[in-house]
Amino acid sequence: MEVDQLQTDLKAMAREVRCDVISSIAHLGIGHIGGCLSAVELLTVLYFEAMRIDPKDPQMPGRDRFICSKGHAGPTVYAALANRGYFGKEVLLTLNQGGTKLPSHCNMRLTPGIDMTTGSLGQGFSCAVGAALGAKLAKDGARIYTLVGDGECQEGQIWEAAMFAAAKELDNLIGFVDCNRLQIDGPVAEVNDVAPLDQKWAAFGWHVIDVRRGNDVEAVSDAVKRAKANLGTGKPTMVLLHTTKGCGMKWAEDLGAANHNTAVPADVAEAAIRALREEV
Repeated sequence: MEVDQLQTDLKAMAREVRCDVISSIAHLGIGHIGGCLSAVELLTVLYFEAMRIDPKDPQMPGRDRFICSKGHAGPTVYAALANRGYFGKEVLLTLNQGGTKLPSHCNMRLTPGIDMTTGSLGQGFSCAVGAALGAKLAKDGARIYTLVGDGECQEGQIWEAAMFAAAKELDNLIGFVDCNRLQIDGPVAEVNDVAPLDQKWAAFGWHVIDVRRGNDVEAVSDAVKRAKANLGTGKPTMVLLHTTKGCGMKWAEDLGAANHNTAVPADVAEAAIRALREEV
């Protein structure tokens, strides 16, 4: 496939994933709409371009793994998995309902394609570090991808794991920080500022890639390619994605920090999806 066509397809898929996220959360009536939408482009690039996976064999030995440490972005992971063929898209409308296979936060015992249960901030990142070490020991060629939030970087566990990953030279580990600048209590810079993240990750022994257009599939795709090229250097890679919380849904963007976990009216969701479809 030509590069231009691939980028066009990724943009179209990101739009589809975004619509599915909005639809599933609105069907439930409430959810983490802001942080889910800021991560759409990353999940699209990972599941449709970067990762070595097989929807027909979710437990394929040596497969790449994605661990969503920022657990409340689970609905975005589900939308990507459904569009990739791990399960039918109709399942998305069961999000966080009784008997569902799609709980609010990812659960590896329930959902095909989920490799680690997450939710408590900081813990998923440690699990990703462990998975990367395991892949190194097994020599199975797997790359481990993980997503944390910028507010999540306030957790001490993040930095303990960061030190360990660098000490063990886990260059098969690629992390992403969703730098959308907002958390449940307000702007990250006001709650407990984590800046400068680029200098901090570098000081902890990581190779750092800074992406100013974190909601642009081309920019994200390029960053992932650069991160994958870092294999063999003995350094894990952290990609800082500067994103917009609620990206692609103006109503959510305008809510600011209030979009962290909020009721999403059906008419608002329908209008947002209609606007996204009209962009084609």
